[in-house]
Amino acid sequence: MIPTPPLPLLQLTPRPDLGILMGRWGFQPGPAQLPAAYEELARVGLREKCCFWLQDIRRRTLNDPQTTQWLLTDFFPDMAAQLGARLCVAYLVGPDLHQQIVTGPAFAPIDSYTGQPFVVGFFGDEGEAISWLTAQQEAAHP
Repeated sequence: MIPTPPLPLLQLTPRPDLGILMGRWGFQPGPAQLPAAYEELARVGLREKCCFWLQDIRRRTLNDPQTTQWLLTDFFPDMAAQLGARLCVAYLVGPDLHQQIVTGPAFAPIDSYTGQPFVVGFFGDEGEAISWLTAQQEAAHP
């Protein structure tokens, strides 16, 4: 039997037909693996000039509070500034992680991002996540 090759940590796919950057996380990373993954996400996002991201984290099982804090205070605002537009990130999550996130102390609902340079939403359905990103695109470019 031929062994199945391991999934990459992060597979990034620009989707110009949808105007989004799709990121599929292959497994739950250790904290030491995250900086390189986010550097790659930033590089591709800037190269594609794309500020609408769908991050599929259904294969991840926990949300690191320190990473979340860094994303919200540094990474997302910096990306929005570099892109020159509001960054919209839709996270596609599994049910257990979704529950963990929305009941956690750092959770902020979508409407709490009004006036911020970025907005983050969590979705259990890929179609809903893409629809939300499409609505964000339409609002940004009426």
